[in-house]
Amino acid sequence: MSDLPSHAEATDVPLARAGVAGSDVAATGLIADDEHYRDGAIDLLGVLAYGELSAFERLAEDARMAPTLADKVHIAEMAARQIDHFRRVRSRLEQLDADVMVAMQPFHAPFDAFHEYTAPRTWLEGLLKAYVGDGFAADFYREIAAFVDAGTRTLVYEVLHDDEHADFVVDRVLAAIAADPKVAGRLALWGRRLVGEALSQAQRVAADRDALTSLLAGTVDRPGMDLAAISRMFSRLIENHTKRMATLGLQA
Repeated sequence: MSDLPSHAEATDVPLARAGVAGSDVAATGLIADDEHYRDGAIDLLGVLAYGELSAFERLAEDARMAPTLADKVHIAEMAARQIDHFRRVRSRLEQLDADVMVAMQPFHAPFDAFHEYTAPRTWLEGLLKAYVGDGFAADFYREIAAFVDAGTRTLVYEVLHDDEHADFVVDRVLAAIAADPKVAGRLALWGRRLVGEALSQAQRVAADRDALTSLLAGTVDRPGMDLAAISRMFSRLIENHTKRMATLGLQA
């Protein structure tokens, strides 16, 4: 999908803006020496772990609505992959002497509320939610990951990188629109609702978790984003969402 930002573009820009080399954070030993930094890294991994667990549950539900056996198999395989991602994040948390259950707890209620508000009613709505909603969240986590150690950042990027499922969703949605152009209007409205809820959730998470805010804002010894940079970050999230919708031929 050439019209979407490449993996490098989506992840390296925040680092360049912050003026932080990927190895610099790890070299300072911040995980061991900076309690606030460690808390922020654990929060990022905690939200990612719960996100993967939630994705597994939602994909399992989506598989039930799949119109063909081939679609059902693909979605089931994607669901299984989320558990592998969860295990990798849990292992990284263990390396930081953190318990995954404790790390996930603060994100339980907001995630569940988001999914309750955006429960898909159809197979196509479920596909669009996986592509648009999860894509928006992934961009947000990549932005934050620009300010963690190299090992954690690489894990975040790898867990969030999933072109195979994105290609599957685009193929199925474009085929459905070609078969019935009226579908496009309904999905466009659904996509706008999804990004509105996703943006609100991202802003709540950033505001409610001081440790994550500290990662973004930085400290005297650790560079971060000022308010203008954080505003630009959210603008980038919206721009990426618009590109995803355009890939589907939908108005954002």
